[in-house]
Amino acid sequence: MIESPTVLRSKIFIDGQAGTTGLRIRQWTQHRSDIELLTLAENDRRSVTARQEAISLADLTILCLPDAAAGEAAVWAQNAGTRVLDASTCHRVADDWTYGLPELCEEQRARIGSADRVSNPGCYSSTFILLLRPLIDAGLMPTDVPISIHALSGYSGGGKSLIERWENHDNELADLQYEAPYALGWVHKHIPEMQRYTGLTVQPQFLPAVGPFHSGMRVQVPLHESIFYNRPDGEEIWTLLNQRYAGEPFIQVAPFAGFEAVSENDLDPTGFNGSNQLQIHVFPNPAGHILLVGLLDNLGKGASGVAVQCLNLMLGLPEEAGLPV
Repeated sequence: MIESPTVLRSKIFIDGQAGTTGLRIRQWTQHRSDIELLTLAENDRRSVTARQEAISLADLTILCLPDAAAGEAAVWAQNAGTRVLDASTCHRVADDWTYGLPELCEEQRARIGSADRVSNPGCYSSTFILLLRPLIDAGLMPTDVPISIHALSGYSGGGKSLIERWENHDNELADLQYEAPYALGWVHKHIPEMQRYTGLTVQPQFLPAVGPFHSGMRVQVPLHESIFYNRPDGEEIWTLLNQRYAGEPFIQVAPFAGFEAVSENDLDPTGFNGSNQLQIHVFPNPAGHILLVGLLDNLGKGASGVAVQCLNLMLGLPEEAGLPV
């Protein structure tokens, strides 16, 4: 009798699988037949010895940890010869790490696929980069202009502590009817990668807010007509973005509607929850200004989904594997 050859599956360890990002990555990978998830018992999740052993046994470790812990675990992985995908902010602008945004540029997928250390992008920053980078690459605007960003996220973007705060009825946040700005008094940790991977030489003004919903995200980038070279109109910018992301499985550019009125439901920040999709809108203004908008799930394309894309690329698997389409 001829025996079927044994299929070797890559071993994956999620260090920090109980966090919001780790939970979603596990949800989208646990039933796959092409990888094997290594899981620690509940009482070993914080054990240094158990974590180090799991990292050493894994072909690829995904770090879903606070920055300091991620930096420490990355050293363990390097010493063990294990490839790493870090979902923290720790290594996103480090010169010896590869930025894990497959749609960043033509060469990025190959870079991710061959890298031993990949940093997963932030939810706000990856959306901003994908909105603005094509315009800069095309020479439509200079890199030394001040850009403002207004973004709205579900409270899951702040992790367990913010989830508990918003869902605790004693705080009266669960019934809030409006968004709440935050980070007004400090420089948001996503700004360095926003600058680095768009090529902006001036730090953007970033105004994030939290809304009374668990997950979902809307990123708005208003562009004043005076910043553009040769004053492109809205349809020209839409065409550029539509051509740039044509064929991308997880990015869709909404049809150009010109100056048609926008429905109250058209820009629902929760509209892509549970998916790995980013939808891009281009809105012109009669004065020549342009508004770019990105809609996504902050736990999907903004975090866990793009991590699964990178995981697949690093292991030589189909990029869409395990992801809802």
